[in-house]
Amino acid sequence: MSAVLVPGGPGWASNAASGPFTMDAGWGAFHPRPSKPRFVVPPGAVDAHCHVFGPGAEFPYAPERKYTPCDASKHQLWALRDWLGFERNVIVQATCHGADNRAVVDALRDANGRARGVATVKADVTDAELRALDEAGVRGVRFNFVKRLVDTTPPDVLRGIAERVAPLGWHVVIYFEAVDLPELYGFFASLPVPLVVDHMGRPDVTKSADGAEFELFVKLMRERPNVWSKVTCPDRLTKSGPPGHDDVVPFAKRLVEEFPDRVLYGTDWPHPNMKDKVPDDGHLVDWIPRIATTADAQRRLLVDNPMRLYWSR
Repeated sequence: MSAVLVPGGPGWASNAASGPFTMDAGWGAFHPRPSKPRFVVPPGAVDAHCHVFGPGAEFPYAPERKYTPCDASKHQLWALRDWLGFERNVIVQATCHGADNRAVVDALRDANGRARGVATVKADVTDAELRALDEAGVRGVRFNFVKRLVDTTPPDVLRGIAERVAPLGWHVVIYFEAVDLPELYGFFASLPVPLVVDHMGRPDVTKSADGAEFELFVKLMRERPNVWSKVTCPDRLTKSGPPGHDDVVPFAKRLVEEFPDRVLYGTDWPHPNMKDKVPDDGHLVDWIPRIATTADAQRRLLVDNPMRLYWSR
């Protein structure tokens, strides 16, 4: 009988990429001993934003990738899920795998219905390939506009992909930085599918949560009832630092209070490109009651909303 994998225990830590790959110098591997959170998530809670990396020996990293991470397997993700108290995961295709979704699909098939996925596809994806992804548990595609992570794809190509996945009932996950929203606003508003915004559109938290920059994002959500937001990654956005990420709280709390039925939360494990401040996942869970301050808000954020978006069929 094999030993149970536990975060912080034997077999947990990772500091290398397997196969013919070398992890980037200075890469911050995920936390070697994440704490047990004090906050107990409600029954049925979903970690609605996380990833798997490789393992590279089994699922090679894409030639066009902008980074080479440490391996982070589905088995480690399931161990973290149980450690933190979640019951389900939404696994988002990582840019290091390009449009090769095999690692995500493999994890979905291993999850016994407890995971859904968000894929990356190209314009030449076939209907059969989309159906296969749907059958595996994929419910959305991701468009990445962060220039340091991906090469730019023309808007018409992305719109064509959105039109292809709309009949499947999928949504589009969009990842961008706040400074780019004025340029992208019209394109986002034109897409024919629900949109889910990663990490609140990456606001500059040195500015006010009531200021003009963040107000434009709130306007997008207010005017487009099919736009959702992940109130995620305080560790990426903060300037004040862990464990409180105090400067991010006003932004996330505002979205949770103004749009209680269109917000999601996830850990972002294994935290790609976090080279100098790898977060403690237990602390990220303990941050939740700071932004969702009532049991009702916590249930919507962690259970009702992700179940409606990802497990309605």
